[in-house]
Amino acid sequence: MAEPPSGSQTLPSLREARDWVGHRVDEFGGASVARVQSVFVDTESGEPVWVVAKLGRFGKVIAIPFLDCAAGAGHVWVPYARDVLRGAPVVDPAKPLNREQELAICEHYGVHDEMGRAKEVKACEEGSVTSKMAD
Repeated sequence: MAEPPSGSQTLPSLREARDWVGHRVDEFGGASVARVQSVFVDTESGEPVWVVAKLGRFGKVIAIPFLDCAAGAGHVWVPYARDVLRGAPVVDPAKPLNREQELAICEHYGVHDEMGRAKEVKACEEGSVTSKMAD
């Protein structure tokens, strides 16, 4: 297998992302704030798009942008402060996310309509299911 070109990044595979289940989620200051519960994938491509995490003692379940996560040694680091994570919209990991839910999550994390996941989802039909729990 050839090496990726210099300067390019290889994203973790779905298999690697599934291995994150149970890992601690640490905010950018280093404090542990949650545990990874599952991974949501795009309904069309099957690629990971959200890390689903349960916040500490509050038990609130949220989605965190997959592309913003970095994992290693039993931890998943995210570039968000504890308060940002606590303010994220609640998700039900047993139910798929629809277009409107994903757009609300994107807005919360500052992912605007013209970029990334928000741009992809905005192009979908209103009310359509856009991501689901990984099989």
